[in-house]
Amino acid sequence: MRVLVVGGAGYIGSHMVKMLLGAGHEVITLDNLSSGHRDAVLGGTFVEGDLADAAFLQGVFAQYQPEAVMHFASFIQVGESVRKPDIYYRNNVTNTLNLLDTMLQFNVKKFIFSSTAAVFGEPDYVPIDEAHPNRPLNPYGRSKWMIEQVLADYDKAFDLRSVCLRYFNAAGADPEGQLGERHDPETHLIPLILQAASGRRDNIHVFGRDYDTPDGTCIRDYIHIVDLCSAHLAALEYLNQGGGSDRFNLGNGAGFSVQEVIDAVQTVSGKTVTVINAARREGDPARLVADAKRAKDMLAWQPVYTDLNTIVAHAWQWELKQSN
Repeated sequence: MRVLVVGGAGYIGSHMVKMLLGAGHEVITLDNLSSGHRDAVLGGTFVEGDLADAAFLQGVFAQYQPEAVMHFASFIQVGESVRKPDIYYRNNVTNTLNLLDTMLQFNVKKFIFSSTAAVFGEPDYVPIDEAHPNRPLNPYGRSKWMIEQVLADYDKAFDLRSVCLRYFNAAGADPEGQLGERHDPETHLIPLILQAASGRRDNIHVFGRDYDTPDGTCIRDYIHIVDLCSAHLAALEYLNQGGGSDRFNLGNGAGFSVQEVIDAVQTVSGKTVTVINAARREGDPARLVADAKRAKDMLAWQPVYTDLNTIVAHAWQWELKQSN
């Protein structure tokens, strides 16, 4: 298939482009490089441009005639979304509407959307399944939930079929060492701890050690980037086989605490990390773990890299490359 990957120069998008190419698909990557990296796109066709530019988008669709679209081009920082809701709604909502409307104009009816566990808000129970109420706590989560609702309406009105994949914590790096996380600023826990291990950062902060968890630190569900991408590939196959619009939670089904992640980094790297204990952050639930049973059943998806040390080892390999 010809697949348009929007945001394909970013962390998840670049791994997705590599996997699609490996599976024999023709890939067109569209990215404005505001946070992505041109050298992370390892093949296919690259087009630089912005979803805000409707005429440019129409030109891309006219020239390359994609048969399906995967959308990764969102702003993703929760704290920033609270301070700057305008840019989050403009980029994550308005620009996505531009993309969807262009798809309709060119009769492209298969869409895979990068959503988030932030659509749920404070969990009523864990693990979190798809039936859990949607109560996002911040503009980032609300922007993703808005698009999920838009997609349900576009399916009814225009027969545009979509799969929304709610990620918990994307982690790890390409096992072959070609790709990894390069966020600026970096906000994800595993690369932050790895940077402290490699010497690129002096220390890391642990926000709260008094949670109702076995070691007192927050528990999160870390899903390996390759497993995340394989779910998108499975979702594409599902749509190709006539599957209807749906939403799936993606996680590895196991939660790891902040302290367990620190321990894993120290074990894998052989380095000692300086830890500064700090107060809890507002809005951090004690546990966030996905129930991914529906994705496994309906998409025939199975995560492969579920071991924390393996996830950390792949990310450490990438961090050593960056720090050198």
